[in-house]
Amino acid sequence: MADFPLLSIIIFLPLVGALFILLIRGEEGRIDRNSRIVALWTSLLTFVLSVVLVVNYDSANPSYQFVENSMWIEDLKIRYHIGVDGISVFFILLSTFLTPLCILSSWTAINTRVRGYMLAFLFLETLMIGMFCALDLVLFYVFFEGVLIPMFLIIGIWGGARRIYSCFKFFLYTFLGSVLMLLAIIAIYLQVGTTDLDTVALHQFSSTMQYWLWLAFFASFAVKVPMWPVHTWLPDAHVEAPTAGSVILAGVLLKMGGYGFLRFSIPLFPEASMILAPFVMILSVIAIIYTSLVALVQQDMKKLIAYSSVAHMGFVTLGVFALTLQSVAGAVIQMLSHGIVSAALFLCVGVVYDRLHTREIAKYGGLVKVMPLFAVMFMIFTLASVGLPGTSGFIGEFLVIVGSFKVTTTLTTLAASGMILGAAYGLWLYRRIIFGKITNLELKSLLDLNGREIVILTSLAVVVFWMGIYPTYFINIINPSVERLVKKHQEYAVAHKIKLVASAEAIPNE
Repeated sequence: MADFPLLSIIIFLPLVGALFILLIRGEEGRIDRNSRIVALWTSLLTFVLSVVLVVNYDSANPSYQFVENSMWIEDLKIRYHIGVDGISVFFILLSTFLTPLCILSSWTAINTRVRGYMLAFLFLETLMIGMFCALDLVLFYVFFEGVLIPMFLIIGIWGGARRIYSCFKFFLYTFLGSVLMLLAIIAIYLQVGTTDLDTVALHQFSSTMQYWLWLAFFASFAVKVPMWPVHTWLPDAHVEAPTAGSVILAGVLLKMGGYGFLRFSIPLFPEASMILAPFVMILSVIAIIYTSLVALVQQDMKKLIAYSSVAHMGFVTLGVFALTLQSVAGAVIQMLSHGIVSAALFLCVGVVYDRLHTREIAKYGGLVKVMPLFAVMFMIFTLASVGLPGTSGFIGEFLVIVGSFKVTTTLTTLAASGMILGAAYGLWLYRRIIFGKITNLELKSLLDLNGREIVILTSLAVVVFWMGIYPTYFINIINPSVERLVKKHQEYAVAHKIKLVASAEAIPNE
């Protein structure tokens, strides 16, 4: 399939579905129904093609695969250059897997401007996939920043009471950081003469320029992760976003920052990445402990899960900048796991919110008596979130801690304490909602999961157990690309006499 433009088809197929939705005519009810159907089938077909992509991916080859490279803007030497490696291929699958689940979860929850809502999600899917494929800095920036537009609309139009404040805060935080990255891309273009990633990666930037460029990219990616202290936009955005908006925000968009560090910051600016790594690791540990403590005192379910997301992504940035084979591979797996688990937790919150129209923890209690199936599903995802062995949440955090321990014992030990805090707030939330006496009489009339909700949550549960029980499948695909990245850094450190604590041993396949 080397000459078949599979990646371009996967990227732009959602836009074809969006065009069909725009062409729908008839009464409002018919337009809404058909818009849902077209969006669902388009997203399902995109997911099937992404499965074909993963199945045909050669795990033994660490280089970019399914590459398409042609001139886009000839005068500026900006190319339409896309491809995937072991780091990015699963993020494409994650994006295409969550999108149809988001559309299904919104089937009855969204009743106003349904056509616009489905258009926004299909447009968002194209931008997310394109961002994970882009191998040109300008092309990446277009997809990276374009994501803001549909997410801004999803929060601002279909969000809660404070949606306008939240969507503008989300937009301004992320946009201001990205402006600095754009200036850095322009500086790279002026020095290298192109923005093609392969060419830029071969260019030797001076030490001073590396630091400035690294900081500019960091300003953008740190907000997207989000890292402490630029994380405050996230709880507000999650609380006000519709359920599907929270799912895609936590499941995919938070991974953009971590992916950006791996794809651009570390390969392009190796000296700055190694020298400034302790700074990032300190911020990561602060995020893990601080946001875990904040999560413990939350009274809103969505806010608690939002703060837990910041803590879990702290493990990601810790692993990325520890720059060992185990820690970087663990960071990638942790991002994938968090994408599934956080999406599932927000969907669980959406299930009870659709029935009782409140996210206040105090309004619940004793749900196991009226919604036993929901209690089982919520338990699975809560235990995955706290890192129970056998679930996806364990293997990523385990590899991050093992790999980071070689670099800094103190910071890794402090980060590991965040796992205890994670268990505290996760189990506290579960106990308050599921067990105890039913004090709110409205809860007695609640219905358990319906067929659509069972399909959505079961799909996510299968992935949670697959990653937890058989992580070798994922590690075997991720490992070669991560190994290439880390070994290049080690070679650069030796050549430039930069001291590295990280060892060069390979990640165990089993």
